[in-house]
Amino acid sequence: MDPQAPQDHPAPDTPAPADPARGGTAHPYIPNSAPAVRRSMLAAVGARSVEDFYADIPAGLRLDRPLDLPAPMRSEAELTRHMEGMLARNSSTRQMLSFLGAGCYPHHVPAVVDEVVNRSEFLTAYAGEPYEDHGRFQALWEYQSLMAELLDVDVVNVPVYDGFQAAGTALRMAGRATGRTRLLIATPVDPDKLSKIEDYVRPDHPVTVVPHDPATGRADLDAVRAALADGDVAAVYAESPSYLGIVDEQLPDLAALAHGAGALYVVGCNPLTLGVVAPPSSYGADITCGDIQPLGIHMSYGGGNAGFIATRDEERLVAEYPSRLFGIVPTDVEGEYGFGDVAYDRTSFAQREEGKEWVGTAAALHGIGAGVYLSLMGPHGMRDIGATILANTAYAKQRLAQVPGIEVPYADAAHFADFTLRFTGRRTAAGTGAELVARGIHGGVPTGEREALYCVTEIHTKADIDRLAAALEEIAK
Repeated sequence: MDPQAPQDHPAPDTPAPADPARGGTAHPYIPNSAPAVRRSMLAAVGARSVEDFYADIPAGLRLDRPLDLPAPMRSEAELTRHMEGMLARNSSTRQMLSFLGAGCYPHHVPAVVDEVVNRSEFLTAYAGEPYEDHGRFQALWEYQSLMAELLDVDVVNVPVYDGFQAAGTALRMAGRATGRTRLLIATPVDPDKLSKIEDYVRPDHPVTVVPHDPATGRADLDAVRAALADGDVAAVYAESPSYLGIVDEQLPDLAALAHGAGALYVVGCNPLTLGVVAPPSSYGADITCGDIQPLGIHMSYGGGNAGFIATRDEERLVAEYPSRLFGIVPTDVEGEYGFGDVAYDRTSFAQREEGKEWVGTAAALHGIGAGVYLSLMGPHGMRDIGATILANTAYAKQRLAQVPGIEVPYADAAHFADFTLRFTGRRTAAGTGAELVARGIHGGVPTGEREALYCVTEIHTKADIDRLAAALEEIAK
């Protein structure tokens, strides 16, 4: 081809191609958009046009004009350059020193984890579940078994979307099991998670948030006791660590209060703590839930999350799982075993509109990654990483408390990864964060005008924490 010869490409200002939905040309990125194919599909279902499918939507809610969009890009090269330019504007936590946590954490992900989850039979499959390869059942059963050992429970589900959904689902399970309605939140919870919980349970369950003790950051046992007095509480929900990063030594007391009032005890936990902190089941949790993001899952623009729910093997609890459970069964061949769904008739796959909750696309690929991570770490590795994070958190609190204009609330409490900084100088928490970004550091998540939640993990070194302290000393001047 003569590179100087004019090519058959439209000029940049050429009008967009006709809308294929109205019989125009095919769209390059939409399957079956060729006009003849679309006409055939419409005829097969007895529709006159695509508009027939939207007839039930009130006219006032429908847009009767084309979207106000910029002119289309005419080549993949142009589109790629545009997207790369947009992504280059992002300040990634890999390029900058980051102390962001609050539910999504920077951890080291072993190369073996990436090697396994990037295998084509997992990565390109629907929800990590290749239908042609029933080895997926075993892979997810292995994940469930490792999580069950870590959590000291009998039953763990195939991962749901994220820890937020896991908490909402666990609380709805408690409501169905007890036949009660009200839910109590007893420890500090991420405001975004609380919003998700309230939205998810709203049709059936009012939520009461019991304020924590402002002097200690821990649960207010007297306030919880008073909130339980009416006898209509389905579940008491607490977190370990809490949103403030505090590991509350009163968690067993909350279990006693919940059970004394006939409620279930639901505990959300960071599974990476369980090499150094007792699992919730050991101090009375009936249902444990959380997010497996810390277990070998990369942060990804706010994604990279998957939720777990765990219980003992008790019929009234297992029957309320809406999500899939995989088990192991003997086969007709001596010494061989198979893996598959347990109590499939619980799910909306079997019950359809009569299902207890809708089961959608699972985050099974993340479950496979977490299973690889746990098998690599083992009990000693989980203990070592937990101890390292506890030590780093303690050093960060101690070092940053020395910076003029900074206080560390609840400093006497045990913290894991997250902790609060209070700014008493001339800058707000958000203003301090902006100054840190200008110095190549992501600070913490503001939780108020003068407070922010900072985080350290096993990837942070003493030099990293000292660099943050030095930057804050400059900012506070």
